[in-house]
Amino acid sequence: MGKNQIRLLAMFLFVMVLAACSDKETEPKLVDVDLSVSPEQAEVGEMVTIEAKVTYGDEVVTDADEVSFEIWRAHDEDHEKIEIEHSGEGNYRLERAFEQEGTYYVISHVTARDMHNMPKKEFVIGEPSEPEESPSSSHMDHGDSEEDHSGEH
Repeated sequence: MGKNQIRLLAMFLFVMVLAACSDKETEPKLVDVDLSVSPEQAEVGEMVTIEAKVTYGDEVVTDADEVSFEIWRAHDEDHEKIEIEHSGEGNYRLERAFEQEGTYYVISHVTARDMHNMPKKEFVIGEPSEPEESPSSSHMDHGDSEEDHSGEH
């Protein structure tokens, strides 16, 4: 390969890298929801904070079309759905106490920027009850669980 061919190849690769970089700037932004429960292990009657931090790219979302928390105790048919107002800096927060022991779940339903995101979290009040199996985890938030899943399922 001659020097001119090497220069031409190097210039071609440089242009391709520039094109790839510019494509990243035009990628569509997604609505991201960071759902947290604090504490994840609480006692009956203790205040629990459920919070969804909503962002769109680098922008905090203060004007979501809908934010609600769907909360239920494992294996209960009745799910409580609570509308949540913006509490500042892209955070949507609910503080409440639970009067029955067991394993609970919360799904945050967030609609903003014509997108819907619904991560799910598990938390425990007092003694845990039998957790639910999750045949479909398409809307669950993976990777944040610190629980041991090596037992029976």
